[in-house]
Amino acid sequence: MDNWFTVEKIDDSTFAISEYKHWEETHCYLLCGKERAVLIDTGMGISNIKNVVDNLTALPVTVMTTHVHWDHIGGHKYFKDFAVHESEVSWITGQFPLSLQSVKKNIMLKPCVFPDDFHLENYQIFQGDPTTVLHDNDIFDLGGRTLQVIHTPGHSPGHCCFYEIEQYRLYSGDLIYKGCLDAFYPTTDPQLFFDSVKKIQKYEIKRVLPGHHQLNVPVTLIKEIEKGFAKIEKNGQLKQGNGLFEFGDFQIHI
Repeated sequence: MDNWFTVEKIDDSTFAISEYKHWEETHCYLLCGKERAVLIDTGMGISNIKNVVDNLTALPVTVMTTHVHWDHIGGHKYFKDFAVHESEVSWITGQFPLSLQSVKKNIMLKPCVFPDDFHLENYQIFQGDPTTVLHDNDIFDLGGRTLQVIHTPGHSPGHCCFYEIEQYRLYSGDLIYKGCLDAFYPTTDPQLFFDSVKKIQKYEIKRVLPGHHQLNVPVTLIKEIEKGFAKIEKNGQLKQGNGLFEFGDFQIHI
């Protein structure tokens, strides 16, 4: 097996599977219950994430998608059972909003040593039929641990965070992380992004597990990001085309 992925143990039944060798530094999360497992996102599809998952659990695995962007669905092709939010079913079944050329450009945006068996000319954007359609507040019981869907649009129309009820953990996808928060694409919405950051604060959160970059981020980052959006809104700039706003640990690009 190649060493494209880095596996970090969150606890005895939870693992972060990360692509630190790529500039996106995408994180996926494997949650193992007593009866089944959930894999939150599958990364870029540059290497076979299922090989990693199979070494960590023998449980049946359902893939839960935070959102249908290329860097989070690339490994869906290795799994039969996957779920996406109702707002993005069309994206994964034939109407992906970016061209293959633009996705390949993103993959190669910064220098990277890829696995020997990765060939850019063979790369395809995953398309397929989800076995489960997600809705806001859906609950999934893995056996001894429970995951709740929180619809958090803004970065994309069907973006979801996943809240682990027993552990008070938020798997935040591209809503909360240290880095550049993107709401400038035509398919994004800065106001909805701001609303979603406010929405998740209704939950008791003791740990945030982000979709990119630094794995350990403080829960206080949520409030800081809300303040950032509030400042932009106060200045009348919460609309696309106003550029990049710098807030230290994070940036907001609208």
